Amino acid sequence: MAVVGIGIDVVDVERFGISLERTPALRERLFTPEESTRALASLAARFAAKEAMAKALGAPVGLDWHDAEIVSEETGRPRFEMRGTVAARAAELGVGSVHVSLSHDAGIASAVVVLEA
Repeated sequence: MAVVGIGIDVVDVERFGISLERTPALRERLFTPEESTRALASLAARFAAKEAMAKALGAPVGLDWHDAEIVSEETGRPRFEMRGTVAARAAELGVGSVHVSLSHDAGIASAVVVLEA
């Protein structure tokens, strides 16, 4: 399989928390109801994953944050559920599989996304 796109992002967890407190509507705009129940470090990692996904897709204008949802498999492994604007862009690029890795430690959350044809 050929790599179609790669994205990476890092988020300062404390700063992200301050943003969520300062702008309460931000949580609803960025996260699905299921995602929004998570702890702050997990939210920061999920935001990093969404940013990494946007970068891997070429950062097109008009992506909806809710169209790239991070869900956890029974094993705890994260994966994207893509729909709407994100799924359409992925299809346009010929994406066949999505790999995502999340991490958070020492006040930093990070994510890497690899898209394959």
